[in-house]
Amino acid sequence: MGSTTPASRISEPTLVGHGHAPLDVLPDRTHKRRGAISNREGRYERFQSERIDDGWANAQALEDAPPRLDTEVSLDTSRTIIARNKSPDIGFDRSINPYRGCEHGCIYCFARPTHAHLGLSPGLDFETKLFAKPDAAQILRRELAAPRYRPRTIAMGTNTDPYQPVERRMQITRQILQVLAEHDHPVSIVTKSHLVCRDIDILAPMAAKGLASVSISVTTLDPSLARVMEPRAPLPERRLAAITELARADIPVGVMVAPVIPALTDHELEAILIRARQAGASRAGYILLRLPGELQDLFREWLAEHVPDRERRVLNRMREFRNGELYRSEFGTRMRGSGRHAELLATRFELACRQNGLNVSRNSVEPERRGDRPQGSRETPRPEHEQLQLFSN
Repeated sequence: MGSTTPASRISEPTLVGHGHAPLDVLPDRTHKRRGAISNREGRYERFQSERIDDGWANAQALEDAPPRLDTEVSLDTSRTIIARNKSPDIGFDRSINPYRGCEHGCIYCFARPTHAHLGLSPGLDFETKLFAKPDAAQILRRELAAPRYRPRTIAMGTNTDPYQPVERRMQITRQILQVLAEHDHPVSIVTKSHLVCRDIDILAPMAAKGLASVSISVTTLDPSLARVMEPRAPLPERRLAAITELARADIPVGVMVAPVIPALTDHELEAILIRARQAGASRAGYILLRLPGELQDLFREWLAEHVPDRERRVLNRMREFRNGELYRSEFGTRMRGSGRHAELLATRFELACRQNGLNVSRNSVEPERRGDRPQGSRETPRPEHEQLQLFSN
């Protein structure tokens, strides 16, 4: 009960079967607690498939809810763990992602297209077929011990969430933090999860040395919208509670209003900043919705399914922020957009921050300035026993 067509020639509403009878393309069905509607193939695949009604299926089966999709976790055997970047519009030059794919299932996640590089779908595969790096801490220890390594803030959570549900069991992020703490190495974390509070015992002593900070991402305060937009992420109130717990532990904590979705969540900007400040946040940042690659079609599908009355308005407003397109990837404007609507959003943000006593973060993390060494960090962050091991090998 399916048909495969070359990727360059799809999108016809009907297909032709044996005997030249038209075959109806069946709509994708929503899966409970999953963000993406479909599992459309990635851009590197030669073929794309569609579900069709060939007349043999039971009518009731077509109407029944789709089967449950369980999360699968495979091992990522990468030989390195610190990823480098030279992007001029972000404030860090290195990051660590303990996981590929993210079970939170946020429909707007700009990292979804990266799953296409693995031969998987940026849709449902991205949130159900994960890759974990269980040797991350061991690899990190080796990389920090390299003679040429110089410490600068490592960003975590800039691609997929380091505290997604699988972290509760695998504890890869916690192991990474233990290594960074051992080396007095600065780290900055972005997450949606209250699970970050589990690691206060590591983060608080690091923060006391000026080595750790956390940003909690809040997209909306509406729990109903959050449930369908971020189906496996903690609800907004839980994230605000995480801000409070981190602040009480004297860990520098901020709020990231990310992404801001025009005509859907942008009206909540001021309310989110007020609530975050009341919870204990000391700084704030925001990022406009980004729709690279396959994410455009995935987001369209989600709008049509969950907020059909707003679909056209959201897409039109996005074009107003992106010079008539749904996404533009130029450095400098990809995070904030351009034009009068982008300027108005930036003004609203800065005014709300000033009124609520929030420091403004230009980027998604708040690392120290490049070239600076925070209090407590060493020129070459290698404990003595590591240096001795170099001579014993």
